[in-house]
Amino acid sequence: MPAFLSSIRYFRASTLLLAILSHAGLAQQQDAEMPEQTPTFEQCVVGLQQQALSAGVSQDTVSNVLGNVNYLPKILEYDRNQPEFVQTFPGYFSARVTPWRIDKGREMLAKHKEFLAKLTQQYGVPGHYLVAFWGLETNFGGIKGKMPILDSLATLACDQRRSKFFSAELIQALLLLERENLQVDTMVGSWAGAMGHTQFMPTAYLTYAKDGDGDGKVDLWNSELDALESAANFLQHLGWDAGYRWGREVSLPTSFDYQLAGKSNPKPLSFWAKQGVTDTEGNTLSQSELLAALLIPAGHTGSAFLVYSNFDTILRWNNSEYYGIAVGHLADRIVGKGPLAKPLPDLPKYTLLEMQAFQHKLNQLGYDVGEADGILGPATRKGVRAFQTKQGLIADGYPSKETVDAALSVAVPELTQ
Repeated sequence: MPAFLSSIRYFRASTLLLAILSHAGLAQQQDAEMPEQTPTFEQCVVGLQQQALSAGVSQDTVSNVLGNVNYLPKILEYDRNQPEFVQTFPGYFSARVTPWRIDKGREMLAKHKEFLAKLTQQYGVPGHYLVAFWGLETNFGGIKGKMPILDSLATLACDQRRSKFFSAELIQALLLLERENLQVDTMVGSWAGAMGHTQFMPTAYLTYAKDGDGDGKVDLWNSELDALESAANFLQHLGWDAGYRWGREVSLPTSFDYQLAGKSNPKPLSFWAKQGVTDTEGNTLSQSELLAALLIPAGHTGSAFLVYSNFDTILRWNNSEYYGIAVGHLADRIVGKGPLAKPLPDLPKYTLLEMQAFQHKLNQLGYDVGEADGILGPATRKGVRAFQTKQGLIADGYPSKETVDAALSVAVPELTQ
């Protein structure tokens, strides 16, 4: 049997055994402590009504709106749903930076040219970035979600996994309903409570949304101008640095030290120039002291990117490096810049279980990648780079087939007594 399959079967068996033992121990602990029974949805809503009143929501809204919310089991199904396969950068990027989005983005940039120029002057955020966010969030308003926001938030608030967060968002949604004189049946959006063209959560809506069209109300569902100015205001408050771009694709020398990569390791442009990093046309980088971090989201066979402080601002909107690169590159394409200089590589497609087995094995070997959750985050990439260095492989932090096979073939050291 191949080592990879053998390791996966071992991981399945060991995980099941640990789960059985943990369940047994937990059951004994629960019997001993005799915890209170989980409240029903109706009981939970009563508690939420008290919180809402304390937060300043009117008695009428608490009784007639919050008192009539519905429990939606499918919301918890969405919340618990995990993808079967691990998302790779090529798969993510190619599905989001598409010819249609580029063309539509250019159309929207032209449509709102004067208004976007005013926003750039006021908030410091160039219009093509605002259009790129808009395109990725809702396809320029084409996919805003159809789930009832209050029902969704109430369901998630009464679920123990993230109750505190969603309880707060539910109360903010009620305050928003009152402030903007909204109708319950028009408050629709994503299953997690995001709303409108720019998919703002209730707290962001209340705090950062703006009346861009000057009609006296803030309507992120129906007003493109409200949505665009709200996005500009939000990004400014998140820390957008006017006058700078998000980052750019670069070329690396053959002998590049990939241990230098990672968002947590920013260096001045002058440093990267000394390492032989160039722009995609081979031109030397400037000797500027502007800090930039190097990202290699698809390994050494894919594109490399130097990202600046505005990339961190993008991540404060959505904490995903894939998302940040997609927003930045889509914005570049909207204003006429070319496609990636390096084609997207054809990478192995791992199931979630296979990636969890790989992470589990690295942890066993002493390379700390954090929780074996199947997500290719910074901790996993750091651990992979350390393992690759030890094995004499190209230490790009990407779990290539060669890297995964090497890890699963290494024996786990026996613990000494």
